[in-house]
Amino acid sequence: MRLGYFTMPVHPLDRDYTTTLKEDRETIVLCDELGFYDAFVGEHLTDQAENITNSMLFQATLINSTKNIKLATGTTNLSHMHPVLIAAHAAMFDHLSEGRFILGISPGALRSDAEALGIIDEDRNKMFAEAIDVIIAIWEGESPYNIDLNNNRFKVSTSKTRYPEVGYGILPKPYQKPYPEIVGTVVAPFSKGVIAMGERDFHPLSANFLLPKWVATHWKNYSEGKSNANKKASISDWRIARTIFVADDDTTAKEYGKYNINSPYRFYYSQILKKLIRGNRQAVFKNHPDEPDDSITLDRVIEDLVICGTVDSVVEQILEFRETTGDFGELVYAGMDWVDEKLSKRSLQLMAEEVMPRVNTHIEPQEQSATG
Repeated sequence: MRLGYFTMPVHPLDRDYTTTLKEDRETIVLCDELGFYDAFVGEHLTDQAENITNSMLFQATLINSTKNIKLATGTTNLSHMHPVLIAAHAAMFDHLSEGRFILGISPGALRSDAEALGIIDEDRNKMFAEAIDVIIAIWEGESPYNIDLNNNRFKVSTSKTRYPEVGYGILPKPYQKPYPEIVGTVVAPFSKGVIAMGERDFHPLSANFLLPKWVATHWKNYSEGKSNANKKASISDWRIARTIFVADDDTTAKEYGKYNINSPYRFYYSQILKKLIRGNRQAVFKNHPDEPDDSITLDRVIEDLVICGTVDSVVEQILEFRETTGDFGELVYAGMDWVDEKLSKRSLQLMAEEVMPRVNTHIEPQEQSATG
């Protein structure tokens, strides 16, 4: 099982913007040094806490500061830009990074972003579907393109201005062939979008704020989508994000990871809980659909979703989680604000150097038995 990293990020509103950007960059540099496979970074235009406005731009600053880690948009919000811009910028990024690029995609769920862009009344899911179709068509096609898909608002052509002798009218192709891995974040139980991902050979990343029982529903739907495309789903393509804190002693782990009023994990879930309640999406925290809303408290959410403890305890909790979800290809560590830099870095180190090797030592015989 691979180890990945994902940050939305979520910072306290009173923190200095320049400082948090530096910290988010430094975290990914550390992840690279520790051998993390990839790093996903979210983007929002109008969220003071989740304050990276363009994931691709942010990740581009890390190309020359890292060596091996794949740099992923987590996600590029396809309703925010014309697909020609996304296709061209992603292709250039892929070349700049020499293939260390993953295109994470989503419609863009933040309503204040949509309002600022003047698209709050648009069907952003439809915009998303139309945009990705055009992006793929650009990468698979040739100039002058003449992309005019059925009922798609985006039309792409360079036929009137094409001048190949000097390079006019030709959009760049990605470094990776035929194009980079495409990953979609899954934030709902029984998501039908995962079926579409399987059909298109996009790969799912299950959100860290979903209960284990709801995460488990994603594999069935992804497998269904792959089957619809006459292909077999591969466990290695499924990523699952979890909220994890590892410490050298259990008291520190519980205080910093759950109970202390200044815990970044507590702040993170207070933000997520408020946002999901405001969007009437708090059902993701329920054990069953009929559970009353007032049963969803911050303390309960933290107990349900934060994996914290010493190395031995965290290994045990991850293996227990895997018993519910079944096998998956990558465990994605959810990044938090640095309330305590030393503890934050130590957790990443323990996760990479001690937790994951022990997890893999445990599961590898099972995988060999299953395939043998």
